[in-house]
Amino acid sequence: MLVVLAVGILAGRWQLSRADQKILLANQISAMAAREQIDLNAKNWALSETEFRPVRARGRFLANEVVWLDNRPSPRPQTGQTQSGFYVLMPFLLESQEKRVVWVNRGWAPRNNQDRLILPNITTPEGMVTIEGIALSGPGKVLELGNQPNSKLLPRIQQNLDLTYEAGRIAYPQLPFIIRQNDPNGGDGLLRIWPVATTGVDRHYAYAFQWFSLGAAALAFWFTTGFMRYRNQGKSSS
Repeated sequence: MLVVLAVGILAGRWQLSRADQKILLANQISAMAAREQIDLNAKNWALSETEFRPVRARGRFLANEVVWLDNRPSPRPQTGQTQSGFYVLMPFLLESQEKRVVWVNRGWAPRNNQDRLILPNITTPEGMVTIEGIALSGPGKVLELGNQPNSKLLPRIQQNLDLTYEAGRIAYPQLPFIIRQNDPNGGDGLLRIWPVATTGVDRHYAYAFQWFSLGAAALAFWFTTGFMRYRNQGKSSS
């Protein structure tokens, strides 16, 4: 009983702490998003200067280096149902005297449920363009078996993006963060309706309730069986 009670309390508290972390992150993102937009062409920016800040950049996409991040579900605006798909990640060569690249999460595209190698049709603007978005440390991670991306396999369909690996592979210096593009949809076949940082908070509260309920059930079971045993012992002794 003590073991189950302890597990229930500790697991429930951990779920509550995860919910608090997401709420804190959402507040931090909101505060940083209200600050002045950063021009990434101005200098070699660090992650500590840009994280969660609105940014803009002028340059051109390196479309041949596209990475398709798999297992990224997204709700469809028409139906509200969740559909599996890709995040489309592409390096962006900045227009500056020092040639630097920054990875851009251009948006979400649906996956072919019969054959994941049949990629969705998207378009990439040619030449110099200006994009806007939010600077983030990365596109988020999902569970994967192994962590060795292989740039020689095309198309590059993988679970996560390793910026350290990409920095050693691309010919240009790389900024230590990504841009999550938030420009309005421009008919490029990509959806840019990003989940808010508090997504899943209600689920953490529900899990915490379940763990606390487990601990309470163990305590109630122990109390009930102990009381019945005590009562039965009293009857037998009389």
